[in-house]
Parts: sequence; structure tokens; C-alpha cells
Amino acid sequence: MPSRSQYALMSSADKNMVLFICFSSAVAFFDFLIYLYMADIVSSTFFPANLDPNISKLQGLGLFAVGYLARPLGGLIFGRYGDIKGRKPILLLSMLVTAGSMLAMACLPTYAQWGLLAPALFILLRLIQGMAFGVYVPLAWIFVAEHVPRQYLSLGCSYVTASFFVGVLFSNAFFIWLNESMTPEQLITNGWRLPFIVAAVLSFLPLLAWRFINESPFFIELRDIKPDKHTNQPFTLLFKNCRQSIFIGLMLTLIIASITTVIILLLPELIELSFTLNNDLFDFSHSLGIVFMIFGCIFYGLISNYQNFGRILVIGSVLLIGQMFAFYYHLEAGGDYILIMYALLGFCAGIVGMVPAILVQLFPTNVRLTGVALSYNVMYGIVGGLVPFGLGYATMFISFSPALYIAFIGFIGVIMGLYFYHLPEFRKIDTII
Repeated sequence: MPSRSQYALMSSADKNMVLFICFSSAVAFFDFLIYLYMADIVSSTFFPANLDPNISKLQGLGLFAVGYLARPLGGLIFGRYGDIKGRKPILLLSMLVTAGSMLAMACLPTYAQWGLLAPALFILLRLIQGMAFGVYVPLAWIFVAEHVPRQYLSLGCSYVTASFFVGVLFSNAFFIWLNESMTPEQLITNGWRLPFIVAAVLSFLPLLAWRFINESPFFIELRDIKPDKHTNQPFTLLFKNCRQSIFIGLMLTLIIASITTVIILLLPELIELSFTLNNDLFDFSHSLGIVFMIFGCIFYGLISNYQNFGRILVIGSVLLIGQMFAFYYHLEAGGDYILIMYALLGFCAGIVGMVPAILVQLFPTNVRLTGVALSYNVMYGIVGGLVPFGLGYATMFISFSPALYIAFIGFIGVIMGLYFYHLPEFRKIDTII
């Protein structure tokens, strides 16, 4: 396998590749989150207008949940293809499918025009886009990890993770602008198409630099060294040799998915169920928290390059638990310093930035994409499907429910950190089975 020196410097090609993946990742997250921001509008456009408002709301959220359900299927199908045919072809395919599905959604007729066929087509396109997103996220980490010198592996993966949250920030800003620029009637009429058009254009933009992106050197070496074996069925090899890695991957993804879902997506709505705060100040605080989470991702990715991963994960998990409870106690006290507390919470939540570097090393090269896609998407589907409803219900009775849940996740992070701390030697990233 390619032997890149631990002390090699990142080349210009490596830096351009990381920028390419980071930009594409930010766009991919924007694409996926459109449904969350547009739930009410999309529901009004693609379903009968005489339905109860609460039912319409559930329908809109259901369209968002459909993407989570499609992710494991797409991750497995496309992940297997990526381990057999190469990382670059599946990266191109996932980007093209995402861009094409966004453009198709922008051109769809409404329920008033085509009746039940309109929501059926929308759901189908949503499933297709969710499948593409299911393989893109693990592929982005793997593509960077297999290109950059070993000493930059953790930092490179943390850049990709941070770029996802850049996509969240862009989504916040874009939909604030959209809601201020158009009335609800304009959005329902044709304004809802604009986010999908913007998403399609942004998704096509990275393809302009496609010829400068190279196939993973790990896959090239694998194909050259084992031409008769590298096409072995990834599923067979994976479940025969990597059952422990799958379990560890599920636990690591539980940490990533829970922190991202709760702190980035759900926390504002969960807090509103129990506390009364100034809306403008709170919205700004939430955005500031995301900014500091981006910094936190890069910080933890950087220090985990030079320190024992397990030790950093234990320390980071303990700090996150402490800050989450401090954040909620501060809300109980009135929330006068919500800006500072949200920024600190976001920075502590940045431990998710260091986790993908270990996730990609759990699996050998010839089953890596299949293994990471399986672990990541199955657990993310469970968290995305159950946690919003479970925490929403629990918060109505116990205001500290989100803090208790993050404390539970932090405890898992401590356990995983201790496991990696005492692990004598971790699998090398160029391993083959």
C-alpha cells in the first residue's frame, strides 16, 4: 500500500482536494437541510390544503425523515460500489445524483396541478437524494483520509466535519433572508422553488474542478497489488472479519449523530418548550454556537493528531457533559450570558471533529467505504428517527432532558476514549483483508 511519510508535507494537490471536498460537504448539508427549514411550505405545496395544520406539519417533517430512512440503503449500495470500483466514480455519482434531484424538485408540479402524483414524485426524489447523501458523508471523510499524509489525517477529517456545520450556518442565513424577502403566499406560490434551484447550482459548481481530483492512492495500490482479490464481495469480508469494528463504528456514530442532532438542530426548539428568551438574541446565540463548534472541530482534530486519541476523547467528553449542565443551569437562572454559554457549548461539542479520523481507520481499505457507510447511516437513521420525538416528549416533563441525554452520550464517549487509550496498537490505515 502507499507509504506516505508521517512527516510528509501536504502538497498543493492535497490542499486543493481538501478544499474541494469541504466546499462540496457544506453544499451537501445545505441540500439535505432544505426540508427541515421548508417543512411547512413544502407540505402546503404538495399535500391537500384542507388538512389540519398539525397534520401538515407532521407531513413536512415526515419528508425530512424520509431522507434519514433512505441513507442506510444508499450507503450500503453505493458504499459497496465504491469499494469495488473506486472512490472517485462514486463521489462523482453521489454529486450528480444530488444535483440532479435538487433540480428535478425545483421543476416539480404542485398538488394543485398534478394531484397525488406530485407528492409521490417529491417523495421519490427525496429518497434518491437521501441515498446519495448517505454515501457522500462517509466518502468525504475517507477520500480525505486516503489522500493526505498520515500526520494530517485527523486534521483533514476535522476540516470536512467543520464544513458540514458551515453548511448549517449558510442554511440559517439563507432561510432568514428568504423569509424576510418573500411573504408566505409568495413562498407557497413559487418561492419554494428557489432553495432547490440554489442547491442544484451549488451542487454542480464543484464539478467544474473535477479533472483536478485524483483517485485515492490507497485504492489504486489495492487494485494494482490485488487485481484478482480487490473485487471480493465487501459484505462477505466485512461481516466475517470486522464485526467488532462495526460495533465500535456504531458507537462512534452515536456520539457524532447525537451531538449534531441535539445541539445543532433540536436545541433551539427544545429550549423554547421550557424557557422564555429573547428570540433575536437566542437565534444569534445559536448561530454563534455553530461558529464555535466549527472552531472546536478543527481544534480537536489538530490536537488529536499529536496526542493519544483516547485521552483527548475522554477529556473532551467530560468537558461537554460539564458545559451542557452549566448551560441549562444558566437558562434556569435567567440566561443573561446566553451568548458566552452557547459559544462554550458549541466549542465543547466540537469533539465530533476528531471522531471521523478513527472511524475511517476501523475498517481495512478494501471494505472501508462499505463499513463506514453501514455504521454511520444505520446509527444516524436510528438517532434521526427516534431522538427528536423522544427528547421532544421528555422535555415537556423534564426541562433538563437534553442535558441528561448529552450526559449519557458523553459517558459513552468516556468509555470509548478509555478503550482507545488502552488499545495497544490501532489498525494501520493501509490494512487489507
